[in-house]
Amino acid sequence: MEITRVGLDIAKRVFQVHGVDPHGRVGLCKKLVRGEVLGVFTQLPPCLIGTEARGGAHYWGRDLSAWGTQ
Repeated sequence: MEITRVGLDIAKRVFQVHGVDPHGRVGLCKKLVRGEVLGVFTQLPPCLIGTEARGGAHYWGRDLSAWGTQ
């Protein structure tokens, strides 16, 4: 299944990732710890990522955009 959009709920320890295909069907739903986040996104094709606006959002935005995500 091709993941085109991902929602990322960032927190201090546990992150939630929810990805959908072009038709809105769920293809990815995971609970991750901080060290696993980049590993999951390196296995996905470039996609649109939405995250909440909080202090760590800029940090994660820079790291994830380095992998070709939007």
